[in-house]
Amino acid sequence: MPGFNIGFVIFPNLTQLDFTGPLQVLNRLPDSKTYIVAKSLDPVPSDCGLSLVPTATFRDCPRLDLICVPGGAGVAQAMTDDQTVDFVKRQAEGARFVTSVCTGAFLLGAAGLLKGRRATTHWAYTDMLADMGATFEKARVVWDGNLITAGGVTSGIDFALTIVAGIAGDSVAQAIQLGIEYDPAPQFTAGHPDRAPEAIKAMLAPRYARSRAAYAAALRT
Repeated sequence: MPGFNIGFVIFPNLTQLDFTGPLQVLNRLPDSKTYIVAKSLDPVPSDCGLSLVPTATFRDCPRLDLICVPGGAGVAQAMTDDQTVDFVKRQAEGARFVTSVCTGAFLLGAAGLLKGRRATTHWAYTDMLADMGATFEKARVVWDGNLITAGGVTSGIDFALTIVAGIAGDSVAQAIQLGIEYDPAPQFTAGHPDRAPEAIKAMLAPRYARSRAAYAAALRT
C-alpha cells in the first residue's frame, strides 16, 4: 500500500487501549505511514495516567487514507470541540476508510458520519447510536461501505486485523496476529454482557450511567 496514510485522532482522556491496540496492528501494515494527530504537539493525557505524544497536528496532517477515532471519557468533550469535529469531518471526506473504536463512534456521529449507517460501539452505549442516525448491529466489528466501527476497547485489535485482511490479505493479517501473539484465552467469560454475571454488570452500572449522561449532554449541544 505505497503512500497509504493512517491517522489516529487523539484527545485528552481517551482510553489508551482503544488507540494503542489498533495502532500496534495497523502500524505493521506494509508500505504505510502512521500519524498520531491532535490539536497540538503537546503530550495528550489518557484516562490511565499514560500521556501520548502526537506526531502531527490538525493543521499539518496530510490527507489520510484511513482515519481512526478511539473512545474514552474524553469523547464527550471532543464532540463539542469545533476544531476536532471539523478535522474529522474534513479528513473523512477523502478517506478510503472512516473508522472508530468503542465510543469513538460518537465523535464520528458528531461529525455527521453515522447517519443511515450500520455501526457498533461499547455495549453500554449501543442504544445511543440511534440518536446519531445509525442502526446498531450486534457485532464486534461492523463494516458498512467505507465506515468500520468496533465495539469496546479490546475489540480494536480485532477491528485492525479485519482492516489489514481487507487491504493486504489474510496472510498479512495472520502474520501480524502471530507477531503480536494475539491468542486470547481469558480466565473468565465476563467480557460481554451476554455472558457476564448480573452482579458484575451491576458493579459497572453507576460508572456507565455517569458517562452516558455526559454523552447525552454533548449530543444536545
